[in-house]
Amino acid sequence: EMVVPAFSAKKLAAMAEELPRYMLDPEEVRHVPRALANCGVRFVVVETLPKANIDGVCFWIDDKSPVIGMTTRHDRIDNFWFVLRHEIEHVLNGDGRGELSAEAVDVDLEGADDAELPACEVKANKAAQAACVPAAELDSFYVRKFPYIAEKDVVAFARQIQRHPGIVVGKKKKKMDRYN
Repeated sequence: EMVVPAFSAKKLAAMAEELPRYMLDPEEVRHVPRALANCGVRFVVVETLPKANIDGVCFWIDDKSPVIGMTTRHDRIDNFWFVLRHEIEHVLNGDGRGELSAEAVDVDLEGADDAELPACEVKANKAAQAACVPAAELDSFYVRKFPYIAEKDVVAFARQIQRHPGIVVGKKKKKMDRYN
């Protein structure tokens, strides 16, 4: 039922490059549905289903009509931006075309090791990571501050790279493999 213009991979790629400018303030999430619609991508958010560990999905209604779906399974800013950029990468790569299969549904996007994932998932994860917190900058921050990373350091680093501190904390947790 969503009416959107024709899909444009060029517009979506440009929009993906612009995503980091929205990652500083949680209120900026409000721009996502319209920005995707302007690229011809339908965007839906649904409550998570009980016992379903689904974060996002990319599928096509037909060869020219992509859809990005996300769940509210993790109500965290870092997860939102990671999953969104991950799914955008799938659309840009044409993944999810044809019959919707279990492989099209992204479960625990950051939970698996790259060696365990299909190449399209690794590529989407790398694009999402680069958009959220560039790996080189995160590595530099980590080397300089580990093992005692103070809140003020995280806030200053987030300000430096123009991201919300919650995004930095999410990536830091992943890097340290510490979720407490």
